[in-house]
Amino acid sequence: MMFDGGFLWWPFAAAGFGLMLLVGIALFAFWIWMIVDVAQRKFKESVEKIIWIVVVVVGGWVGALVYYIVVRMYNKQGLVRK
Repeated sequence: MMFDGGFLWWPFAAAGFGLMLLVGIALFAFWIWMIVDVAQRKFKESVEKIIWIVVVVVGGWVGALVYYIVVRMYNKQGLVRK
């Protein structure tokens, strides 16, 4: 018998794949955004910038999230006060 209900799951599989793809694209965009933010931000010392770039690049989206929570949420303009 060809039709045993096995083909009824494919819309759910396609929706799940689409959702995973969207989440993956969003995480990748967030990661790139945080890399750019680290590169453009003025830190008190240049060593801080190098450390944060390594954390974000090597840590992937988790490193970007750590950077966002530790640095970007608390000071949107940069760490150096005028």
